[in-house]
Amino acid sequence: MREFTNQRDGATIDQFWVLEHPPVFTQGLAGRSEYVIDPGSIPVIASDRGGQITYHGPGQMIVYLLIDLRRRGKGIRWLVESLEQGVIATLADLGIQACADAKRPGVYVQDHKIASLGLRVRHGCTYHGLALNVDMDLQPFQRIHPCGYASLSMTQISDWRDPPSWLLLAAHLTKQLALALEYHAAPVWSKRSTGIELPFEYQGYPHVV
Repeated sequence: MREFTNQRDGATIDQFWVLEHPPVFTQGLAGRSEYVIDPGSIPVIASDRGGQITYHGPGQMIVYLLIDLRRRGKGIRWLVESLEQGVIATLADLGIQACADAKRPGVYVQDHKIASLGLRVRHGCTYHGLALNVDMDLQPFQRIHPCGYASLSMTQISDWRDPPSWLLLAAHLTKQLALALEYHAAPVWSKRSTGIELPFEYQGYPHVV
């Protein structure tokens, strides 16, 4: 992400990267060691994103968003609110009512956190992004104070309904994010993402890898 951001120029197409991580705790730039209670065998990795400590693992959908905010004439607050609205719209289509919290970034279902945000802006361009809990082991969140909150309860899609297939959810989430971010068309997926050859006609909207 840093290499992509450092090398991009004014004509570089924005990208969404969709992936899963192996079990890992990541500590943001503002991270405090006292928020890591008992990591056990799960590594704790320093990250250059904003925010505190969080957990990533299989069954959690990560979307890294490499966006030229300067070219769009937008700021970080707009980006955060747009990402939250994209996740909320995705969950609504699954029959899950979610909301944002003005005091705490992320997306919540009945005060349980279902999606986390952590971003970095460099030279007017963003990297890192969001994590949506789909169908994962939530126990490692109990080994930390997630996002710096000791009493924060975590949830996931599978607590509320059977999740759709990974590819279907990823396609739907990236579409809703593109709409919330005011791109002019749906994202185009790459062969790297799906194993299927897709067209590369993308102008004014992100390329998903």
